[in-house]
Amino acid sequence: MTSAPSPPETLNLTRYCLESRALDPLTRNNPAFTFIDPESDDRSWTYAEVWNHVEAIAHGLLETGLNPGDRLLVRLPHSPEYAFTFFGATLAGLIPIPASPMLTEEESRFLLEDSGATAIIIPKSSQDMEFKGLTITPETLETFDHSQVGRATSDPLPNTNAEDPAFLIYTSGTTDRPKGVLHAHRTLHGRALMREGWEGFKNNDVTMHAGTLNWSYTLGVGLMDSWAAGAHAVLRGGSSDPAIWPTLIERLGVTIFVAVPTVFRQVLKYGNPETHDLSSLRHVLCAGEALSPALYEEWTERVGTEMYESLGMTEISTYISSGPNTPVRVGSPGRPQHGRRVAILEEESSSTKPLPAGAIGLLAVHRSDPGLMIGYWNRTDEQSAVFRGDWFVGGDRASIDQDGYVHFHGRADDVIKSFGYRLSPVEIESAIESHPSVAEAAVVGLAIDDQKTLVTACIVPTTPNSLSTTDLEAHATRNLAEYKRPHQYHFVEALPRTRNGKVQRKTILDQIRNNL
Repeated sequence: MTSAPSPPETLNLTRYCLESRALDPLTRNNPAFTFIDPESDDRSWTYAEVWNHVEAIAHGLLETGLNPGDRLLVRLPHSPEYAFTFFGATLAGLIPIPASPMLTEEESRFLLEDSGATAIIIPKSSQDMEFKGLTITPETLETFDHSQVGRATSDPLPNTNAEDPAFLIYTSGTTDRPKGVLHAHRTLHGRALMREGWEGFKNNDVTMHAGTLNWSYTLGVGLMDSWAAGAHAVLRGGSSDPAIWPTLIERLGVTIFVAVPTVFRQVLKYGNPETHDLSSLRHVLCAGEALSPALYEEWTERVGTEMYESLGMTEISTYISSGPNTPVRVGSPGRPQHGRRVAILEEESSSTKPLPAGAIGLLAVHRSDPGLMIGYWNRTDEQSAVFRGDWFVGGDRASIDQDGYVHFHGRADDVIKSFGYRLSPVEIESAIESHPSVAEAAVVGLAIDDQKTLVTACIVPTTPNSLSTTDLEAHATRNLAEYKRPHQYHFVEALPRTRNGKVQRKTILDQIRNNL
């Protein structure tokens, strides 16, 4: 497979996504962004209006004394102001750090200290947080916004290059302290491969992402990719009511809906999609965690639209997927997108030789990929550990079949070692979730002592009291080899997840131990 084309030397993420359409008389008045607020009227902006907002904020941020290359922590509520601030900062050559407003003061302080941020943007109500640097509020940004629109071109914004840092994303840190993943402006060329191989965005699409803006999945797919394609991006504020999504899709004529599997599962459970006219949907996009075959089949049967899955990571975003040009193969997230160089490498050695089709090993991406991170922020030891020659090895276990489809076998650090066997929790979960009365399953290895680890399954039934351990044991006997079957089952109302929807296996283990 050939590598993706090299990006041009001069490149800016915000200009790439917005400027040409905002300045073109034929497209400047096209709808670019709508924000749904349950407590007030919808707010919408054209491409020209979005560009004016972010350009003004870029000038204003620099007038505070910030300089290109400075880090800027964005800790605002999910809102249009969050989006305009992120893109305005990037346009100014600053390095925004998206963060959740739900972070505690201690968590925010860690990000500030670890990143060496020069400034933080927070709501006025949070100004009592101690920070020695510059503190900016949305009210100040609003002042920038109105006073700076229409500035003379004699005061230009700085140029940025493809290899310059564009933004810094901190991983969720469910098992360790978060680490910063630094991305360059060239990530746009990796995202172009995503638009072609997974998203299929067109300039007449209305896209809607169910996530919040502190998450790179939402910033990237929900705004960057939608705007780069000339589409109309829709986001929603307020509480996460899963029943609202079919209503919004119908009302707004959404053509592509984007979410994590948990949201799709909740829509099917609470949203009554059959009672809505969802004929505007061309397809839906799913990422963030593994998509179970049962969920895929239920969605396509009840809603009637194709669901395209992708596999990715913070360090490179999504790079393996199904899509309009890659037929879905149930149980696989898809194939490497055109232009990606992907291989399977041995787990227990430092070999850089790709394994043959069907072999299970570590999923690797070539360091030439334009979407690959610049590196981990101030973590040189950890960065060295994830590169094996010219390959970035992120810790996902997988195999690639004869047709090029990738089959995910979980994280290397999630592998369960039980009674001499190395077991993939994802494989076991998939088998258990094929039971019609299982809504979700999470499998962990519960260490009893140094010599004994029990395969333990936490089960969310579709309805209360609809399952018994005997039912599950019989189902596992039919679908799993004896050494892969869970030794014990626990029934729960819901699985613990991060703010981004990923299952927290460590929390599950802690909960099980506390109940023993």
